[in-house]
Amino acid sequence: MVFSTRGQVVIPRRIRKDLGIEEGTRAVVESSGDGVIILRPVTAAAVRRGYGIFKRKAGDKPMSEWWAEYKKEEIAREEAKCERHIRPR
Repeated sequence: MVFSTRGQVVIPRRIRKDLGIEEGTRAVVESSGDGVIILRPVTAAAVRRGYGIFKRKAGDKPMSEWWAEYKKEEIAREEAKCERHIRPR
């Protein structure tokens, strides 16, 4: 497998078929911390299995507000990580 200049990779057809990955399927990308990249497709079946996992409590922020904050923090972490690699110490 080879990464493109944009960080893209091609997942073999057999694996996409086995996991129910179709064009437009979203995925969650994580790092295990020890150099392993974890790619989890968010398919309709996965959504059905996870239904009800995110129980909300009274007074919790709306999901859209929580997600916007989460994304903002994620972007800040990524930018900080890039800064460390771009600027030599």
